[in-house]
Amino acid sequence: MEPQGPGCPGSVLFGCELSASTKSYTFQVDEEDDSDHILALSVVCLTDGAKDECNVVEVVGRNHENQEIAVPVANLKLSCQPLLSLDNFKLQPPVTFRLAAGSGPVHLAGWHRIVHREDASFEEDDDLSEEEEEELAPIMPAKK
Repeated sequence: MEPQGPGCPGSVLFGCELSASTKSYTFQVDEEDDSDHILALSVVCLTDGAKDECNVVEVVGRNHENQEIAVPVANLKLSCQPLLSLDNFKLQPPVTFRLAAGSGPVHLAGWHRIVHREDASFEEDDDLSEEEEEELAPIMPAKK
C-alpha cells in the first residue's frame, strides 16, 4: 500500500491549513467504512501572511495502549526553514494536526489513499501467486 499520487487508483489529494484562528484539524473517516485509509503527508509549509516566528506543527494520535500522544513533526520559521518535505509520512486516521506554537498560516499537503477490502484481498492473492512463481530450484553441490 504505497501512496503514489494522482496516478494511483484510490488516491485523492489532501490539504489543510492551520492558523491563529484554526489551531487544529482532525482527519477522520466514517466509522462504518470498512476500507483501509492511509494519509501520506508530503509537505508542510508556511503560506502567505506568515510571520518570522517559530511555527510548531504536532500530530496527535493514539499509541499502542490507546493513549493520546502528541508528536512534533515540523518547526518552521520564515527566515530559515519555511518548508519541510515529509516524504509521504504515513498516518492512519483518525489523526489531528495541531499548531502548537506560532500563528501560521501553515499548510499541510499529501495524499489520502483508500484501499477497499475486496481490492486488498485481491492484492493478497496476487502476492501468493508471485511467491509460488519465485520458488528457486535447490542448490546442488559443485562437481569435483
